[in-house]
Amino acid sequence: MKGFWPVYKKELYGMFLSPIFYVVAFFFLLICGVFFNFILRQVIMVSYQVAQNPEIARNVSLPSLFMRSFLWNISVIMLFVAPLLTMRLYAEERKTGTIELLYTYPVTDLATVAAKFAACMTTFAILLAATLPGVIMLTNMAGSSWKPIFCGYGGLFLLGCSFISLGTFASTLTRNQIVAAVITFGVLLLLWFVGQAKTQASPLVGTILGYISVSDHFEGLAKGLLDSRDILFFVAFSVFFLFLTLRQMSSYRWRG
Repeated sequence: MKGFWPVYKKELYGMFLSPIFYVVAFFFLLICGVFFNFILRQVIMVSYQVAQNPEIARNVSLPSLFMRSFLWNISVIMLFVAPLLTMRLYAEERKTGTIELLYTYPVTDLATVAAKFAACMTTFAILLAATLPGVIMLTNMAGSSWKPIFCGYGGLFLLGCSFISLGTFASTLTRNQIVAAVITFGVLLLLWFVGQAKTQASPLVGTILGYISVSDHFEGLAKGLLDSRDILFFVAFSVFFLFLTLRQMSSYRWRG
């Protein structure tokens, strides 16, 4: 992909120069820290109750309970973080007119889309990695298995890929960053809760709603259950919206 690295470095440089990144990172880590502390307190309280009832202790894994709750809360926070990270990718360039200059450079549309997506994913991965120290410390203290942690964080990364790919596409639809963020958040919110409507729908419609629900596919990964169907869903989701982004930018090139 000709021109990938220059665009990637430019986007990554722009990400870290933008005050939006530092505001998003501050509140993301702050809220994650609050949830970490709150969930840990709740698990400690449950551990006292479990200690008084050996029968319950055999069926309850407190480290797994903590990780599942913590990862689930991070995934909800990502509904707000992803739109803020992706809203400027194309909307800002269309507003300032720099996208016209991008078309004159010897860079393919595929390389541009891939570079912007990769830069945003790198930023997201850094935010995600910043939540690991507390989890690693707690895991070492509890002596629990690392497999659910790898599976859960792998699920968060795949979920982030899906969210950011959709946000990248939404950013191509408008020149206004706020509008792009609202579109991304609205669609993500719909796809997050759509699975809850499957019980009220017919069996066929319910199956479809359950399949397109991102929360249903993430639930198993958050529990440490590695299912190829969930992985395939997130990969296909990301590829689909990146393909739409590529087609949208190609149409702008031809119309321009």
